[in-house]
Amino acid sequence: MRHGDKINNLSRTASHRKALLSNLANALLTNKRIVTTLAKAKALRTFIEPLITKTKKNETKEQIMHNHRLVYSYLQNKEAVKELFTVVAPKVAGRPGGYTRIIKLGKRIGDNAETALIELVDFNEVYTKGTEKAATTTKRTRRAGGSKKKAEAKEEVKEEAATAEVTPEENAPAAEEAKPE
Repeated sequence: MRHGDKINNLSRTASHRKALLSNLANALLTNKRIVTTLAKAKALRTFIEPLITKTKKNETKEQIMHNHRLVYSYLQNKEAVKELFTVVAPKVAGRPGGYTRIIKLGKRIGDNAETALIELVDFNEVYTKGTEKAATTTKRTRRAGGSKKKAEAKEEVKEEAATAEVTPEENAPAAEEAKPE
């Protein structure tokens, strides 16, 4: 029985699993997204999100060095640690958690394994464009605002019509050129 056993062993020994997750995390930090099996992606999420959280808890120089050393003990790659603290950490500073996104891709042809794309949330331009726009807009309510919207729409239509209208003086030289003599 596996009561209370939440870790997915991925059919590997502890040392093999640790090396696998470390390599996947390094690849994710350097490339910002990777394609792997769904089980490995879910295991990687639980491995890397606490490491990203450690990059945010930096108040004193000692804490910064301590967190660098802790993260390095998991990743064993200086370039990945540097990327995490210099590039990834500033982008996720305001995010309270949920730094990764898993998107299911379907089954792999060779062995029918379920594949997934795992990516760092703040590095996907397709999704972040919409959230930046949503963050800048004001809060909207459903109360009594319909007449304002209609009036604004009418004003926009009038402005567009005014800019699209061409005065007769501007049109006169073109009309003279069109007449054959």
